Amino acid sequence: MNMSLKQIRTPVALIGLMLATRFHHFGGMISLPDASLAAFFFAGFWVSGWRFFAILLVEAALIDYVAIKEFNVSDYCISPAYAFLIPTYACLWFAGRYCANRVLKPSELIQQFAVLAIATSTAFVISNGSFYFLSDKFPDINWLEYSDRVALYYPPYLAYTLMYVTVIYVFVKTSKSMLSNSVSTATSQ
Repeated sequence: MNMSLKQIRTPVALIGLMLATRFHHFGGMISLPDASLAAFFFAGFWVSGWRFFAILLVEAALIDYVAIKEFNVSDYCISPAYAFLIPTYACLWFAGRYCANRVLKPSELIQQFAVLAIATSTAFVISNGSFYFLSDKFPDINWLEYSDRVALYYPPYLAYTLMYVTVIYVFVKTSKSMLSNSVSTATSQ
């Protein structure tokens, strides 16, 4: 199979994005917050193939393994609920596919942003709910305690995903527009 540079560039960029950010979920002084959800969204939006979805899943697992084994990152989140990251990431991938099949008018951008927010929220329910109820780390948690934890973790989960997708989307659109303008200026001279 003969792939062009353009076909390779996007998957490599998404792999790099996850590699650069996945080691710490919320970021820190010298690290960015995890961009895995945005990477899966863009995988559906720009790449679309199930093979690439599987590659990103394997990459996520490998990064987690290396972070735990080689960089002393806590394995606290590794539990039977870890398997629920597959449907978690699938929510974002399917949202990306849905948005990729829409005409990009200004009104559609608002709708796509809403789809992204709903997919991210659904992903949170899957990943967070499975962790709290399947990990055996919270045997006596009640709904009030769970609600407090949701209030703590949901806002950054949603905000980081929306931020990454917005910044990357604007960057790509601006770059394409600038490139298009410079090419049309060069050909008209």
